[in-house]
Amino acid sequence: MAEKRAGLDIRGLRAIEEAFRGAQGEGRAALITYLTVGYPTPGDTIGLVRALQEGGADLIELGVPFSDPVADGPTIQRASYAALRQGVTPKSCLEIVHNLRHDGIYVPILLMGYYNPILSYGPRQYALDCRACGVDGLIVPDLPPEEADELATACREQGLALVFLVAPTSSEKRIALLSAATSGFLYVVRRLGITGADQASTDGLEEQLAAVRRHARTPIALGFGLSSPDQIAAAAKMADGVIVGSAVVDRANNGAQTLREYVASLRIASRRHSAA
Repeated sequence: MAEKRAGLDIRGLRAIEEAFRGAQGEGRAALITYLTVGYPTPGDTIGLVRALQEGGADLIELGVPFSDPVADGPTIQRASYAALRQGVTPKSCLEIVHNLRHDGIYVPILLMGYYNPILSYGPRQYALDCRACGVDGLIVPDLPPEEADELATACREQGLALVFLVAPTSSEKRIALLSAATSGFLYVVRRLGITGADQASTDGLEEQLAAVRRHARTPIALGFGLSSPDQIAAAAKMADGVIVGSAVVDRANNGAQTLREYVASLRIASRRHSAA
């Protein structure tokens, strides 16, 4: 079970940095789990997020449903579609985060969502409302740093992290740019393709991570296709954080207890056994 972080007044970017430091101090990679807001139903979200926290997640990504989630595979696409059909909007996602905080969820929360709804909402207002309801950071997979000035400025003003993604095809010059732009952590996509079951090659991953290490100014988190404890154990030896998404969403259908037990198994696997 995750231990309650000291200093609950710590929020935003600082909370994310503390989570990574805490995991490192325990000889672990930080465990980052993803759940689509409103799936299977909006009423399930608080109980499922509590299960993620109790299972040992260090950080939680909450997916904002979107009609065209281009980076996501079938599992998250289905979850996003189901949530949209039940009326989940960016505004209701913020309300749910507010309720989560009042319900005792203290781990850092990042909203992962696409840029078009943020642009429609207004980037400055979105960052302001995120901070007010208890969001600690944003992941916007379709927003390149060259077009992120307005949102990046708003996040800095509100003390929020803005996380960028490095693709397997990113050049070293591109990696340097993304490393300089990101805050909180750098999200490294471990293989080509969309989110979901590990069905694509991870050839070149070690070389990619070596290039990232040359430029990174923040912790590095590895994601896409991680689901089993064995995969988590291997990834934990290479990165500061490990991200599990589709496999968590899959298990959300089976209820909070199943999800809690699954996350607990990943927490164990995230420990670097060679650490003292």
